[in-house]
Formats: sequence, structure tokens, C-alpha cells
Amino acid sequence: MIKELFRFTMGLCIGLSLYSCQKRSALAEEVPASVSAASNKQSRQQARQDEAYIPGQVLVKFKNGASAKTKGNILAKLKGKYKNKLNPNAIPGFEDEGGIDLIETSVEVLSAIEHIKNDPDIDFVEPNYIYHTTEAANDPYFTNAQWNMQAGGYGCQASTAWTNHKTGASNVYVGVVDQGYMYQHEDLAHNAGVNPGEIPGNGVDDDKNGYIDDVYGWNFYSNDAVLYNGTDYHGTHVAGIIGAEGGNGIGVAGVVWNVKLLGAKFMDGRIGNSFAAVQAIDYMVALKIKQKLNIVALCCSWEGSGSSKNLEAAIKRAGKAGILIIAAAGNSSSNNDKVAVYPANYKGDNIISVASINQAGGLSYFSNYGTRSVDIAAPGESITSTYLNNAYAGMSGTSMAAPHVAGAAALYASTHPGAGMKEIKNAILSAAIPTPSLTGKCVTGGRLDISKF
Repeated sequence: MIKELFRFTMGLCIGLSLYSCQKRSALAEEVPASVSAASNKQSRQQARQDEAYIPGQVLVKFKNGASAKTKGNILAKLKGKYKNKLNPNAIPGFEDEGGIDLIETSVEVLSAIEHIKNDPDIDFVEPNYIYHTTEAANDPYFTNAQWNMQAGGYGCQASTAWTNHKTGASNVYVGVVDQGYMYQHEDLAHNAGVNPGEIPGNGVDDDKNGYIDDVYGWNFYSNDAVLYNGTDYHGTHVAGIIGAEGGNGIGVAGVVWNVKLLGAKFMDGRIGNSFAAVQAIDYMVALKIKQKLNIVALCCSWEGSGSSKNLEAAIKRAGKAGILIIAAAGNSSSNNDKVAVYPANYKGDNIISVASINQAGGLSYFSNYGTRSVDIAAPGESITSTYLNNAYAGMSGTSMAAPHVAGAAALYASTHPGAGMKEIKNAILSAAIPTPSLTGKCVTGGRLDISKF
């Protein structure tokens, strides 16, 4: 039975308006109604320019066979020391890929790169790029809870699929590569996926993947098993859009009611970096290959201006493992064909870039777009979903649009067992409903429709 959304809407709207007002200091920066889209765009572009990469850190990929002496010489040139290492070659099937070293240097980052980039023993060197969440604003005064799921109008038509008893399957997984998420939330706990190779709380790396007690996922920001720290509002909201439990008489319903969510936290607050993002994606790839989990998609509701070869390589590894990357198009009101945003602008068979539409079917004022670089649009304004402390809240951004598509991928996989990555992507894009506001704004010129999945 479909969750009784309309019965609880009035209480939800009133209660959350009060709750959100009390908690505004914990949310994303507000965009007041008096602030124009143009000024919002300018401030966000300035933030991206000012915070492009982490000072004092570079990522170096040495060529296979580079000697310890060579690496020592590079360290000396950079006046640096080793901080950490990426090991994609530890994933079965990717043994031929070399490791990448994270080096702390006292030399200014761009100068350091220029100093060593032509060394014959180096494949490439790049900054440790910064990425941001892509929520545009918190919206505490919404009046139509979950318009985004309804049939008719400009929702994703999920309620039609639910009516046809298409609600997902517990053997389908989606990775939330983001902040952590509140896997104990009353509307998420039933759909919280676990690593079957790990025994909870025994202090042992049971599956020998390098992470002790990574039962619900791993925190790559602080390198521990604390997936949810009480402030991970963004990841919790994203997770609920994908897979809040439906039909249970409480809270909200995700796109897919029955799914397993896995967490890979690489952001704290609104900030993460490329090194941790690569670790998070590789972690999901390894879970799929080693533990045989049917991970069909990773939701990446974040953006950055830096084009990282390391991140691009990780996304390609995900593609080889049959995992879709669902990427938020970004919130600068800009054309991604002209000013690239990552990871949305990477090219690959496994990437779907998602813009945001509002309840009236218009392209959201904050949403990026691109005839060649953005694939499809999905609901992204005033989206009600799970929040901190077993609460619910409305938020807006392409961060909210992307998880609708991630949920759609999971729903399709559940109704078409054995469907591959390319089939799932094609099904999502080919089902898009042509929408006037999206003509010339994205590849499909349309919005998400899962009614026939």
C-alpha cells in the first residue's frame, strides 16, 4: 500500500517549518528571497575559484618501476613528506594500475607541480582538488511535501510505479558518496546496507580490506568507522530521496522503497577533496567485486572546478565494474558546456549528469545546464526528505535532483534483474519526458519519468 503522504502532509509542513527555523544554523547557507539568481551565481563561482584545492598537498602518480631513490629526490624537491596513498591496484581486476601518493609540501601547490611535472619518472601530478555539496538552500516553508514523487505535474512519477507494485528489491544497492548518512534514522534503518564481510564491533578487519568494522561503510574524511557524526544533514537528505522506506506509515517515501544504501563519507560539512573521493569510489568498487554486492549506482551530489585525473580514473574503474555515477550538474546557474563542473563533466558511459527542475516544470534558477554535458533533469526544489535526529526537512539544489536518478537506477535494476549499466542508463534517458524549459538545456531535453520502470 502506498504510504499515506497526503494524510501527514499538513502536520509535516507545520512541524518542519518550526523545526527548520530552530535548526537553521546547522543547515546550508541560506539564499534569501531578496538575493537574485545572478548574485547567487557570482558568489558561488567566487567560492569555487577561491577554494579550488587544498594548500600544501599534491597527488603524484609515479611510473611503474620508479625507484625509492627517485621518489626520495621528488620529496626533496618538494620539501615534502608522504601523507597517504591510493592503491587502486589492490582491487581485483585493476592490478596493473599504479598507486598514487598524497604528499604534503611546503612549496606553493602550483609551483610544486610546475617543478616536477616533466620528471620522466612521473605519470602525472595534480592538486588535491576541493569539492562542495550542491544544495542551493534550505526551504523551511514548503507547502507541498513530496510533490517530487507524485504522478502528474512535474514530479518523477514514482507514485505510478508504486501503484504498479514496483517498489524495489533488497538485493539492489546504491552507494551514497557524500557526507555520511544517518543509517539509524527511523525511515532509513530498514534500508541500511551492510558489508557482509565484516563482524560488527569486534575491532577486527574481518574482510581484510584495510578498514576495521566498516559495517555500514567508511569515513574517508577522518579515516574511521564513524559514518554518521550527528551533523551529516546533506548525506542523510540525499539518502532519503533515494531510499527512505515506503509503506511504513511514517515520514517520507524514497524513489525506491526497498533498496540497500551504503555509505562512503568523504565530506565534512560542505567540503571534501579529490583524494578522499577516489578512496570512497574505489571502496564501493571493491565491495562490488569482492563481496559480490549488486551496487548499481553511486550518488555524487557535489561539484568542483578541478579536473582530477585521479578522480576520472576512479570513475572509469567504477564503470568497468558496472556502476553508474549519478552526478549533480552544479548550482552556478551556468552552462557546463562552457565552464566545466566535476564530476558531472567527465565523459563516460557510466555517468549521468542531472539538472534541477521546480514544481512548475521550470529549470531551477540555480541549476547548471548544458546541451552536451548535462543529460537529464529531475525534481530539485523544495524536496522533503530525511534529516538529522529522526526529523525531516525541505532542501533545494542539484544535490536533491541527482538522488532521484540514483533511485530510478535502483528501481529499474529491481524490475529488470540482470540489466547492465548501459541498459539502465539508456532506460533512464530514453524515458525522459520532453519539457519546454529543458529544450536546448540538456541532452534529452526532458525530465525524469520512472512510471513505466
